[in-house]
Amino acid sequence: MGRKDSVWSLGEGQAPEDLDKPVDTPPLSSLLIERPQGGSITVGGDISFVAKVEAQDLLRKPTIKWFKGKWMDLASKTGKHLQLKETFDRRTKIHTFEMHIIKAKDNYAGNYRCEVTYKDKFDSCSFDLEVKELEQSQSVDIRSAFKRRAWPQPSHPPLVSCPREPKQDETPEVDVWEILKSARPDQYEKIAFEYGITDLRGLLKRLKKTKKEEKKSEAFAKKLDPAYQVDKGGKIRLVVDLADPTVELKWYKNGQEIRPTPKYVKFIFEQKGTQRILVINNCGLNDDAAYSVAAGEEKCTTELFVKELPVKITKEIEAVKTTVNERIELECEVSEEGAQVKWCKNGVEVPTGPRSRYRVKSEGLKHWLIIDDASKEDTGTFSLMASGGTSEAKVQVELKPLKIIQDLQDMTVLLGQPLKMHCEIFPGNVPGRWYRNGQLIQSNDRINILQRAKNHRLEIVNSTIHDAGDYTFVPEGYTQSLCAKVHIVDPPRVHLESLNFPDNTVTIVAGNKLRVEIPISGEPAPRVVWMKGERVILDSGHRVRAETFSDYTSLTIDIAEKEDTGNYKIVLQNEAGEAGASIKVKVVDIPDPPEVPLVTEVGGDWCSMTWEPPIYDGGSPILGYFIERKKKQSSRWMRLNFDLNKETTFEPKKMIEGVPYEVRVFAVNAIGVSKPSEPSKAFVPLAVTSEPTMLVVDDVTDTTVTMKWRPPETIGAAGLDGYLVEYCIEGSDDWRVTNKELTEKTKYTITGLPPEAKILVRVRAINAAGASTPRTLQHSILVKEVIEPPKIRIPRHLKQTYTRKVGEAVNLVIPFMGKPRPKVSWLKEGQTVDPTQVTIRNTDCDSIIFIRKAERKHSGKYDMKVEVENHVDTAIIDIQIVDLPGPPQCVKIDEVWGGNVALDWTPPKDNGNAAITGYTIQKADKKTMEWYTCIEHYHRTCITITELVVGNEYFFRIYSENMVGLSEGATQTKDSALIVKEGMQLKNPEYIDHDFKEPPKFTQPLINTFAIAGYNATLNCSVRANPRPKVIWMKNKIAIIDDPRYRMFSNQGVCTLEIRKPSPYDGGMYSCKAINDLGDALVECKLEVKGGFTFSELMQRGSD
Repeated sequence: MGRKDSVWSLGEGQAPEDLDKPVDTPPLSSLLIERPQGGSITVGGDISFVAKVEAQDLLRKPTIKWFKGKWMDLASKTGKHLQLKETFDRRTKIHTFEMHIIKAKDNYAGNYRCEVTYKDKFDSCSFDLEVKELEQSQSVDIRSAFKRRAWPQPSHPPLVSCPREPKQDETPEVDVWEILKSARPDQYEKIAFEYGITDLRGLLKRLKKTKKEEKKSEAFAKKLDPAYQVDKGGKIRLVVDLADPTVELKWYKNGQEIRPTPKYVKFIFEQKGTQRILVINNCGLNDDAAYSVAAGEEKCTTELFVKELPVKITKEIEAVKTTVNERIELECEVSEEGAQVKWCKNGVEVPTGPRSRYRVKSEGLKHWLIIDDASKEDTGTFSLMASGGTSEAKVQVELKPLKIIQDLQDMTVLLGQPLKMHCEIFPGNVPGRWYRNGQLIQSNDRINILQRAKNHRLEIVNSTIHDAGDYTFVPEGYTQSLCAKVHIVDPPRVHLESLNFPDNTVTIVAGNKLRVEIPISGEPAPRVVWMKGERVILDSGHRVRAETFSDYTSLTIDIAEKEDTGNYKIVLQNEAGEAGASIKVKVVDIPDPPEVPLVTEVGGDWCSMTWEPPIYDGGSPILGYFIERKKKQSSRWMRLNFDLNKETTFEPKKMIEGVPYEVRVFAVNAIGVSKPSEPSKAFVPLAVTSEPTMLVVDDVTDTTVTMKWRPPETIGAAGLDGYLVEYCIEGSDDWRVTNKELTEKTKYTITGLPPEAKILVRVRAINAAGASTPRTLQHSILVKEVIEPPKIRIPRHLKQTYTRKVGEAVNLVIPFMGKPRPKVSWLKEGQTVDPTQVTIRNTDCDSIIFIRKAERKHSGKYDMKVEVENHVDTAIIDIQIVDLPGPPQCVKIDEVWGGNVALDWTPPKDNGNAAITGYTIQKADKKTMEWYTCIEHYHRTCITITELVVGNEYFFRIYSENMVGLSEGATQTKDSALIVKEGMQLKNPEYIDHDFKEPPKFTQPLINTFAIAGYNATLNCSVRANPRPKVIWMKNKIAIIDDPRYRMFSNQGVCTLEIRKPSPYDGGMYSCKAINDLGDALVECKLEVKGGFTFSELMQRGSD
């Protein structure tokens, strides 16, 4: 179902006035760092609610839902009155969720809820919105102030006693409204607490607005009670007593009609005498809504409240006794799935936020409270609170025996390197102290003592010789200790400072031999490993090898290649530790080819080119470039510069226009010349075109000038991209460009000109080579519009009645002509068109009449008038809006004989603004009352139904039909037709043959018609006669015989005259005459041909 903007699409379950009851939600985890706050606005105002969630500990975006009342999700109701927005600040890592209510209405007031979920974490917040109503007398139902569901929910008597199954505790009926009316103001709170009224403030506001005395109903002998209450899962009967049992009755839920269906047993319709009963089975929370019943024009309403039973505890929490760091699960079972419960410790609610130690989980009827890592602080009494009871259990947590999971290890540490000692004990979260040689170690800038759960660390940033010794860790509260020894040693070293290479870089020309010797030290003698990247260089290598001696190590490359360039790493290892260093080998070579050159601009015999430097410069800076070119079809390259070009741009010259060329580039460094680059894309030197020709003025208005011209005589190889139009005021040289983008057409309108100014205009032709010389208009142009009388050009389909169905959109475009811009006005049946019903938009050349949702009242004749100063043109548009017809009247059984039944009826009162095209007749056996269609599209108002089963008793009903479709309802026969068994004889009546002869009679006359000169026109009419008449067409009382400009047709009584390409001379009075033996008939119309030349004008042009 689509959204209804007028009601803000609040759904189908509850009436808007019922949604303002707040819903109590138990406190949950604290995902929200900023919660939406309630507010108050007036009708038509705007308001925003903001919720913020911190994403510091979240791996993905949380899920948020906005609700109104108890259950309605607002995500599907967004539109022009409700907007939802989400943003994320990467700097503060905060998700911001916003709900904007725009142009609020009085039924938007009530309780709202914001729910945030992330994996197994959940948080919610409720807030209220108050919409202040305008000062006016209103009929208020006091029972709308009652909260239908709260947690926990107090037991209070129902508003109206209703039959329930199974039967609950019977409580005497109490009229809270009468109690409040007679009570003192200081007793209001006591009464509200006693009867479970949660919205006391709203109740007191409504107390001032007493219902007025209702008028006595004409349709209802007894209306629905103001409210009903039923337990969830029960059955309710809504009973109304009718004053007129024949009136049509309709039931509604939240304004939507409840329609009976054979397979849907939720709603059952019953009737007993004048009583009409709606039975609702298996009531749920979605049945908690406003119900109404309409009898004709009268309507009565009620509200149904579905009461939820209190949630009881079916399985108590069991006591737990455990030790520190163990997992604790407290389990409880309740009587209802999805129930709201609250966990407490020592009477205080347990926090369940994203950083809390406690987690809650539910599955079906079971609820758990989980503590993953228990501590002594978790000892206490835990309880679960539900709306129907509380369960408690004691939890006791004790210390565990000490268990060493990972002992301290003896360590050997390099001098100056960090010292890190680690041990792991169980249970976790036990503090302890560190000792060195019996002395307590304290934290300082160099020493860090860390503890995280079971892990304990001692970290020394820069170890010294004094850090060696015996280390001991003693856990607090335990007699056991952990011990280890630490040794400090000296590592090996690489002496690169003895080399005289700048930045430790060795440069070698490709193809030469390289040998590098690097001194090393360390005791014992270190093991040396040479590496380039992840590849180890062995001493047995063929071209690249590494050798190690007592006091130095060497790297040898026999024939250097480009791939040998890079960082070489030396790694030294001994028992004392490890050292490393790196040197850079740079192999220089000729550079790579430059990138493919790009030709950026082309002239008649030259071009401009640019390129990117080579990716690899050979290890030496680029000194310059050589450029070559060739014709595309040739293989011979010609060098264009003999001195190095130091820039990455060049301009070759002396080329032939229209011949394709290619260019390439060489890069040069200190080593040599690179290979050539890939050739550029082929390009053709091009020249500009000649100037445009035959520049003339096409049209002039008060602010615009339209120019047109012809293409240049000489275009050339570059072709033509478009034109540039410029103008200047006469007497100045300030030429202004009118079109920012090139126009390919040879016609352009210059806009925004000052009225009555004189301007000069020129046009340039543009192609890839540039702009041509301009073509300038020789004389100046006066900016002043010439008056053109208005003329309406009615589309062919609008010359006859324009038909649309109710609910469809009407969008008609009527073009017209005239200068300056004509003034357009519309009238309907002589009255001004109501802009709230029909939208009319006018432009310079047409008028649009638009009806978004057509209704029958939009039917009629619309008069259009177009005015230009003293010149006026008019037209009439006939619009017909059609709808479904009403059912037939007075359906009765005329006669029953054999297996036949004769039916008779009268047409419906409402034909839907269209002719009735037929009827659909259905029959039903009295035993089953299942309807079957006998005949469709039947045109008469009487029929004989045959082949009926003997011994059965039948009812009949009839639908009416027009061009829109079948009527919504059908009229049924009051009596039934019993088909008697054989043995009965029926005397057939005698009938006199009917005389079907009749004189000619036109059922559809000719209508006055406007035709456009040069376009075929047709005249249509319909005639009825028996025998078939002779049809004669006449123009101005003269018969049309054997004239090739006219074609005459006659089919099924429809007579058509086609006039081929009429001129004003063909205008006049046309008549159609039908003749048979019984008489004749005549119809006439006027044909007016617009455009072209009249007969007098043709004669005058011939004499000239």
